[in-house]
Amino acid sequence: MSTAMNFGNKSFRPRPPDKGSFPLDHFGECRAFQETFMRCLRESSFDSSRCRLQSKEYLQCRMDRQLMAKEPLEKLGFKDLMEEPKENES
Repeated sequence: MSTAMNFGNKSFRPRPPDKGSFPLDHFGECRAFQETFMRCLRESSFDSSRCRLQSKEYLQCRMDRQLMAKEPLEKLGFKDLMEEPKENES
């Protein structure tokens, strides 16, 4: 006797991943930031830790133009690059 598995009633609905997938920049809205970031990577032998400022600016451009979901930059690992609010000196 053979048993047949019937999965016909269930349908698979693909969904995009929570992170790591976002629309392409078809109109080149952030191309200058991307090129600056890529140039930094080439000049630093692809050591991404040396290009964190350029990476932050590129991701900020993408978020500003709705090419990726808005996320606090602190959550993306740029907390140390965020500007501290300046205190008024009296």
